Amino acid sequence: MKRALVLTVVVVAVAAWAAPAAAQNTVSIQITNMSQQIISPPVVASHTWKVAIFVPGQPASMDLAALAEDGDGSGLVELLSGSDEVLDVAAAGGPILPGETAILELEVRGKFNRISAVGMLVTTNDAFFGLSNFLLDPSRTVQRVMVPAWDAGTEVNSELCDFIPGPPCGNPFMRDTEGAEGFVYVHSGITDRNFLFSPSNVRHLPTRDLGPGTIDSRPFPST
Repeated sequence: MKRALVLTVVVVAVAAWAAPAAAQNTVSIQITNMSQQIISPPVVASHTWKVAIFVPGQPASMDLAALAEDGDGSGLVELLSGSDEVLDVAAAGGPILPGETAILELEVRGKFNRISAVGMLVTTNDAFFGLSNFLLDPSRTVQRVMVPAWDAGTEVNSELCDFIPGPPCGNPFMRDTEGAEGFVYVHSGITDRNFLFSPSNVRHLPTRDLGPGTIDSRPFPST
């Protein structure tokens, strides 16, 4: 029996709608960015329960920090690809602009029945959307889970352009670490105290509502 699963990821104001995957044991993930932030190329993976890209309350790994601070997922892709507990890894070919969509597909089977996905909100110090260790259940038509935006805790939330890679700043690989929290937690939102989102930059409005979303996993009839 062939079965396709659709994993719908809604993070912050990022809505995702997926189309059925044709291949057996394939999850098709379609991520549509409905926020006014640019999302860095997301990294997604299928894996066993032993893999955790991040754990709330614990320090972020160096590879997650690179993604959360600068949108660089290359180290995370390499790390995941080298693990025996990971079946498949995919990364989008480019950033997801507001209103645009990225589609990624992952193979799943047996014990490799969990999904993780991360991507940076690029006009922040170290905010990222994060889904970690989500268990697929093919017996259910729709699965929902709340997905907040996370703070990697590797930079202080100074909101200073000198340390922010996304527009209107354009300063990658500059870190503002003094006073950083040191652990992953739910992001508290942007205060705009340093006028990142002045009227001259209205395309990139503050993400004050880094709120929850849902994840849908929809099984399709066998063919």
